[in-house]
Amino acid sequence: MTIVRASVLALLLVSRLSAVALAETAPVPVLPGVVGHVLSLEECIAIALEAQPSIQATLYDYAAARARVREAFAPLLPQLAGSVTANRSHSSVVPTTLVGGRTVTVQISRQPADTFLAQVQLSQLLFDFGKTLAATQVARKLAEVSAEGVELQRQLIALTVKEAYTNILLAQRLIRVQEQALERAELNLSSAKGFYDVGTQPLNTVVRAEVDVANAKVDLINARNALRQARVALNTAMAVDASIQTEIKDNLEYEPTTIDRAALRAEALRQSPEYRQAKLQSSAAAAGVQVATRNFLPNVSGTGSYGGSQLDLNPNWSLGLAFTWNIFDGGNLIAALDEAKANHGAANARVKVAELTLIQNLEQAEIAVEAAQERIQAARVAIASSQENFRLAQGRFDVGVGTILELTDAQLALTQSQNTEAQALADYRIALAQLDRAAGRR
Repeated sequence: MTIVRASVLALLLVSRLSAVALAETAPVPVLPGVVGHVLSLEECIAIALEAQPSIQATLYDYAAARARVREAFAPLLPQLAGSVTANRSHSSVVPTTLVGGRTVTVQISRQPADTFLAQVQLSQLLFDFGKTLAATQVARKLAEVSAEGVELQRQLIALTVKEAYTNILLAQRLIRVQEQALERAELNLSSAKGFYDVGTQPLNTVVRAEVDVANAKVDLINARNALRQARVALNTAMAVDASIQTEIKDNLEYEPTTIDRAALRAEALRQSPEYRQAKLQSSAAAAGVQVATRNFLPNVSGTGSYGGSQLDLNPNWSLGLAFTWNIFDGGNLIAALDEAKANHGAANARVKVAELTLIQNLEQAEIAVEAAQERIQAARVAIASSQENFRLAQGRFDVGVGTILELTDAQLALTQSQNTEAQALADYRIALAQLDRAAGRR
């Protein structure tokens, strides 16, 4: 292969990777501040994708992988080196003479000697049976794997933001439910005390009402604590201070969804970064086998040098053609080829593993979405029934016919059905987020 062709391939390769890099590192539009602004889910995700250091780390990893592509291609380009050496030495000269059959030293003199050499050396790989290009192909595939790692990290961050966002809304919904439950319990306690004062209800009625008030307060405290924890989780996902009182818009509403399983599976196989990473790693392993195979072949290089020696730099030059072939290296090349083949087989197996895992996650997310939709419908029916039951129990208690136990049970059933609806709505939103993640969406 000629150097011209190799250079063209290098330019095309660098251009393609540079285009991907620009797309991946494009600046995110400036968003309103977190403080004093009610954020939507889309704004929270945008803030996280811009500020999250884990994404910045994967971008640096990708930049390093692109640099390794240039490193792999570099041997095909001319190599230029310069060297300068200077030495000064002294040697002792001992003239001798033979007198009467014996060696007699006549005199000792020391003569200095100087050497100086300046040289420029140029070498060019002329032909290596595609070894360097195959190694460059491996590096390019690994760079594409790293690019998929950037997208994977972005999808994971987006999922984390969606889950934390939904948990905040769930906690806020549960706080409202518990506040209503506390309000009802306090009203019942007031009624029970009134009935006890006039002698129409026993003391245990008041005691039971006081227990209900205490339990409602505990549940309210737990709900408020859950809100604080969910807000910390969202702030951390957005890489902002955990103590900031982030305010978000409420989207915890039910919108029915119809799932097309076949279309989702096809989309996931196209877009899932884990699956694409596995396929790219398999391609890199196949290229690795080519590298290990071509390492058995020789290299042909051209060399040249120009320089001068001694103090007056007498010019000298040389041209040469080097043919190198590693005939036997103790079995190292054979072992490397066996290793490359084994890596290729393992990479192919991991492609299948990634496909199976992808389909499993997709099916589980679809099941979770469908189950949450059914739970929402059932919870709303339960709320309607428990509200009517509580109204009747309240009326019976107010006229002195019902008992505090009956009223407490009705109130507990109403609170539980409201909690169930809120949890089902949150689970539905999270299941949709997980379905997007399984399908390779942000």
